[in-house]
Amino acid sequence: MTSCEPDRNLALELVRVTETAALAAGRFMGRNDKNGSDEAAVEAMRLMLNSIEMEGTVIIGEGEKDDAPMLFNGEKLGTGNPPEVDIAVDPIDGTRLLALGRANALATVAVADRGSMFDPGPFVYMQKIAVGPSAKGAIDVEASPLENLNRIAHAKRCGVDDLTVVVLDRPRHEQLLAELRATDARIRLITDGDVAGAVMTAWPESGIDVLMGVGGTPEGVLSACALQCMGGELQGKLWPRNGEEIQRGEAMGYDFDVVLGMEDLVRSDNCFFAATGITDGELVNGVKYYGNGARTHSLVMRSTSGTVREIATRHRWEKLMRFSNIANGKD
Repeated sequence: MTSCEPDRNLALELVRVTETAALAAGRFMGRNDKNGSDEAAVEAMRLMLNSIEMEGTVIIGEGEKDDAPMLFNGEKLGTGNPPEVDIAVDPIDGTRLLALGRANALATVAVADRGSMFDPGPFVYMQKIAVGPSAKGAIDVEASPLENLNRIAHAKRCGVDDLTVVVLDRPRHEQLLAELRATDARIRLITDGDVAGAVMTAWPESGIDVLMGVGGTPEGVLSACALQCMGGELQGKLWPRNGEEIQRGEAMGYDFDVVLGMEDLVRSDNCFFAATGITDGELVNGVKYYGNGARTHSLVMRSTSGTVREIATRHRWEKLMRFSNIANGKD
């Protein structure tokens, strides 16, 4: 009789990272202080990432796109011991949501084998489409919205009028929205947070079937890691903002015509993803503070096993103050 020793699940350590970032950032809900909340989340996340037994390199630092406090691309994190991994972070997915006290702000982090994550370089936007497991293999980022909706409806054995599409509310989506409104599908416009939007496509309770449109490339890589764990799919194409970006990309060896599939965005079946709610949303509840502590709600995923865990955690107040610079809600 042979025995199989369970290997290490980094996701169960990463949730401490997102919990800490959410606890620090949650104090800023509705304060309209994007940089303050970003800085609190980043510093909390850096502190906890450096406590994990790994040799990590930040591939996706996210804040560079927003000119905000960040974990720097190329930054080394962890104890410096194996395993060697790539790291993607978005300390606050939905900074504006948090600043305005709106739903669906998350703290997110993903880790995968070294060299497996797509490095978008300076190109911060991509056209993308994402679905959950029931529509995996049915999508094509180069096809029309109607064709994709027909394929998704066929895969899910439903009508197009049963589908709900999530789209970032941006002027660049005027044509996309016109095409979607010509179908029978329902549309959910979100102001920010397209990691949450992509993950919701694989979360049946969310009621979201597909994400479409142009969003952040860093968020695309993070979303691909989550969907790899959940059995979903994301396709994307880099979306240059102007001719200068096209010339720069071509000089750097990027191809703006190539379709980036799951195997391009994260070339590993050994990736881990964690997200903790900062404000309440369809995926997870936000941070709740009370007299002597706080409560968080997180999703924790691993692709190798396909496990998706929901973790509700109670935190003691005296420990929280190590990570938040706003005591008892007062400056």
